[in-house]
Amino acid sequence: MIVIFGLIVLLAAVIIGVAGVLGNAGRAHGLNHGFAVFGYHVTGSTGTLFLYGIVVGAVALAGLSLLLAGARRTSRRGSAARREVRQSRQQTAAVSQDRDDLIAQRDTARAHTASTLDSGTPAAEVPAEAAAPAGPTANGSHP
Repeated sequence: MIVIFGLIVLLAAVIIGVAGVLGNAGRAHGLNHGFAVFGYHVTGSTGTLFLYGIVVGAVALAGLSLLLAGARRTSRRGSAARREVRQSRQQTAAVSQDRDDLIAQRDTARAHTASTLDSGTPAAEVPAEAAAPAGPTANGSHP
C-alpha cells in the first residue's frame, strides 16, 4: 500500500515538474538578471531555472537515499552483532553451569569414595570409577 502511495506521489511530482517547465518557457518568462553558480552563468527562462532545480533536487534525493540505505545496513549489522554476542554469552553461561555441575558431581563422588574407604569397606568392593581420580593425571592429560 505504501509503495502504491509513493508511486502516486512520484507521478504527481513529475507531472507538476513538466507543467512548470513547459509553462515558463519563451521570452515572456526570461530571467531579468543572469546569475552564476560555481562560475557557470545561468541564462534562459524561468522554466529552465525550474528544470535545474528539479535536477538538483533529484540528485539530492538520490544522495539522501544512499545515505539512509547505508545507515540502515550499518544498523542491521550492529543489531546482528549484538544478537550474536548475546547468544555467545548465553552459551558460555550454559557451558559454565555444566562444568560447575560436573565438578560438583566429581567432588561428591570423591567424598563418597573417601567416606566408604574410611568406614572400613574393602577396596575391592568400591567401583573402579569411584576410586579413580576425575581430575588430570600426572602428565596433565585427563583419564
